[in-house]
Amino acid sequence: MATKVHMEALSPTMEEGQVVKWLKQEGDAVAQGDILAEIETDKATMELVARGEGALRKILVGEGGTAPVGDVIAVIAPEGEDIKALVAGLGGGGAGGAQGAVAGAAQPSATGPDPAQPATAGATPALAPGATPAGTDGGTPGHTPSATPAPARPATPTGRVKASPLAKRLAGELGLDIGAVQGTGPGGRVVKRDVEMAAEAAAAAPAMAPAAPAVTPAVPPGEEFADVPLSQMRKTVARRLSESLGPVPHFFLTVDVDMTRALAARARVNEILAAQGARASVNDLVIKATAAALTHHPDCNAWWQGSSIRRFGSVHMGVAVAVPDGLITPVIRDAHAKGLTQIGAEVRELAGRAREKRLKPHEYTGSTFSISNLGMFGIEEFTAVINPPEAGIIAVGAVEERAVAVDGEVVVQPRMRITMSCDHRVIDGAQGARFLATLKSFLQEPAAILI
Repeated sequence: MATKVHMEALSPTMEEGQVVKWLKQEGDAVAQGDILAEIETDKATMELVARGEGALRKILVGEGGTAPVGDVIAVIAPEGEDIKALVAGLGGGGAGGAQGAVAGAAQPSATGPDPAQPATAGATPALAPGATPAGTDGGTPGHTPSATPAPARPATPTGRVKASPLAKRLAGELGLDIGAVQGTGPGGRVVKRDVEMAAEAAAAAPAMAPAAPAVTPAVPPGEEFADVPLSQMRKTVARRLSESLGPVPHFFLTVDVDMTRALAARARVNEILAAQGARASVNDLVIKATAAALTHHPDCNAWWQGSSIRRFGSVHMGVAVAVPDGLITPVIRDAHAKGLTQIGAEVRELAGRAREKRLKPHEYTGSTFSISNLGMFGIEEFTAVINPPEAGIIAVGAVEERAVAVDGEVVVQPRMRITMSCDHRVIDGAQGARFLATLKSFLQEPAAILI
């Protein structure tokens, strides 16, 4: 019996997907659970698995083609079954289907990341990307890795290791011997998560290199311009920003913070952490102070629900990160209850995987408030766009030495400007001002966070 292969919702905010690579070609045998294709969603590149078995009889949307969620992009059926009427009724699948199908049948297969766990996908409302990159450097994973590398896994009788294409590629990129990785997939197959766990066990806290700047495609010589196709992420960025700036009534509040004691506290913390090879950044301190301030002002730690306002007791902090195709906001859950080292480690680990398009849906959805930081680029002050349904986001500028008047005298202090964008449907001016006053007091006297 024929099985239709649908474009699945591989992320909570996905509305359409683009076929990056077909890992099976027309005529290839397919077993249930086999990886069929690599699909680019609005946030990451995911693997599409087979829900039936037989042979891949027809590819309706080829490589480079897009299709809305729910559209049929291929057909699996037993050899010899007549599928002409079925294919004719489908009309070639989604956008780019006819042209893409030819390319898809002719090109070799490649790889893509594992899909997110079904239990977490779509469990929380979607986030729009924020406005800027967070200040990040090295870090450790948000979960506890195995203390020792996974034991070696025997090869198949033919000498080949049973592993998904993505696992093989990822192992090569990480310099791991795929034959030494214990597989947890069907039949002992090595999958992406196995390689990640082995890499984490081998080096529990690898330093993340700064992200390479995105390269804008050059205009061909002699041409006046070049049209660059939108990626799935850029399409979502455009849609979500229009949903925010248009319908959401923004207003903005700015405070100027004396960072003298905050920098002194950070320096002392880093002296203590030096023996562990860890360090805290100014961004980590801002995240911690913001989370602490929000616990005092739950009216700002809230979502607009249309007919109600949802206020949260826990602070799940979204940290805007720039990636080559746009922006994404990984979430530090329960940031109010975590220390600087844990916050810093999670931010850097999540930011690194965000740039590699390896975040799972639950890692970038469900934040209750967001932070956007452009200080590392020397930006003094800016405004950020709210991530619906959140009611607020702060934009953090650079720490700079500035001359200010103190007790009638001009002195030079390290100062930092913070601008809060508020959804006026949820937060009134006085509410936002009180929250910023608390945040400013915490940064100007970090010991107050402990009270």
